Amino acid sequence: MRASRYPVLIAFASTLSLVATALSAQPAQTFPTKPVRLVAGAFGSPSDQLARTLAPKLSEAWSKPVVVDNRTGGAGTVQAAIVAQATPDGHTLLLISAQFAIGAALRPKSLPYDALKDFSGVAQLGFSTSTLNVSPTLGVKTLKDFVALARATPGKLIFSSGGGGSSTHISAERFNLAAGITAKHVGFKGTPDALLEVVAQRVQYCLVGLGSAMPFIKDGRLLALAVSTPKRSPLLPDVPAIVELYPTYGTEGAHAIFAPAKTPIAVRERISRDVGNALSSPEVQARLHDLGYNIAPSTPAEHDRLFREHINSFEEIGKRLGLIER
Repeated sequence: MRASRYPVLIAFASTLSLVATALSAQPAQTFPTKPVRLVAGAFGSPSDQLARTLAPKLSEAWSKPVVVDNRTGGAGTVQAAIVAQATPDGHTLLLISAQFAIGAALRPKSLPYDALKDFSGVAQLGFSTSTLNVSPTLGVKTLKDFVALARATPGKLIFSSGGGGSSTHISAERFNLAAGITAKHVGFKGTPDALLEVVAQRVQYCLVGLGSAMPFIKDGRLLALAVSTPKRSPLLPDVPAIVELYPTYGTEGAHAIFAPAKTPIAVRERISRDVGNALSSPEVQARLHDLGYNIAPSTPAEHDRLFREHINSFEEIGKRLGLIER
C-alpha cells in the first residue's frame, strides 16, 4: 500500500522541479522591462569606450535603451557604489576595468562596499592594450632612453594616473618596479585628465589605454614608448612591448560587467549571452581592434573565478609595492 505512493511522490517532485525551473527562467524571459543603465568610468576612458561600443548592440537585442552613465572619482569606487546599492534585477550594471579588482586587493577596509559580497559577476569582456606615453619635448626617443633618464634623476620624474589605486596607477607602478626606477605619482579623476597632464607637460609620463592615447599619438602630441601586452600591437608595430626589455612586468587585468548581488542567475546568464553576441559582431570587433582591445568574454561562473584570481594577483603586487592598507 505504502509503495503505491512512490509514483505519486515522484510525479509531485518532478512537477515541483519543473515549476522551479520555469520560475527561475522567468526573469530572463521578461528582462529587460525598462531602460538598462550601464555605469562606466570617465567619458573617454577605456571603460566608457567599451560601454558606448556595446550599448547600441545590447539596445538592439533587448529592444530597450541602454544608457551609459559616466561616473568619476575614487578610482572607480563612486561608480561601483552606485551599482552596489541598485535593485538587483539586471537593469543597473557596472562596466569597470581591473581597478575594481585592484581596489578589492589593496584597500578592502576603506571601500564603501564588499567587492565579493555586494556584486555578482556577469561577464569578463577582455583586456585593453596600454601604452607608456611621454611628451615629445621630454627629449627621449626610446624606452631605453626613458629608463636611463629616470635612473639618472631618481624620484624627479612625475607620472599621472586615473586616480590612486586605479589600474593606470598600478600598471605604472608595476612598470617602475620592473624597470628599477622611482618616480612621483599624481592621481586625477580619470584617464583623460591623466593624459592631458602629459600633453600639457606638467607631468612626464603615464601608462594608459591605447584607445584613449591614440588620438594624441597620431597627432604627435604624445610619444608611445612601449605597450603593455605580451606582444606588440598591430596598431603600433614599431613600438616594443614592455616585457621585451623588462620581462617581470607581467600582464594586465580585465574589464568586466558586474550586477548587484542577488541578481538572478538567469538574468545574468541572459545578459552574458547577449554581451557575448555583441562582442562577436563584426562592427564591434572592428571598433575594439581599432582601440587595441583583446576580446575575451566569459560566462558568469567563469567570471567569478577569474575575478578572484585577479584579486589574488593584485594582492601579491600590492605587497611587493607596500600599497596594501593596514
